[in-house]
Amino acid sequence: MITLYGIPNCDTVKKARTWLTDHGVDYAFHDFKKQGVPTALLPGWIDAVGLDTLINRRGPTWRKLDEATQARVVDTPSAMAVMQDHSSVIKRPVVVWGYGVVTVGFSDAAFAARLP
Repeated sequence: MITLYGIPNCDTVKKARTWLTDHGVDYAFHDFKKQGVPTALLPGWIDAVGLDTLINRRGPTWRKLDEATQARVVDTPSAMAVMQDHSSVIKRPVVVWGYGVVTVGFSDAAFAARLP
């Protein structure tokens, strides 16, 4: 089963969900705002894609964080703390494909390449 993590009003998440639906792909959606950030999965996501990919340092949520909080994000534990407190700093969507591969973001080509 594919699980797509994100925020429902995010344009990129909307595109990804539409693409999956239009291609008849079954998936589960995990809403960070309603269901929270899955803390137990964060270390695996960080290992899979890296902090620089997982944390959206260009987004408005990151830019609104004070400099001390931004500077504190240097390793997995510190990044996890910020992601738990500010789920919108996580680049979206995070997709855990049925075979365990983790990807971040959306493009038609990247999603098509993940399907059998």
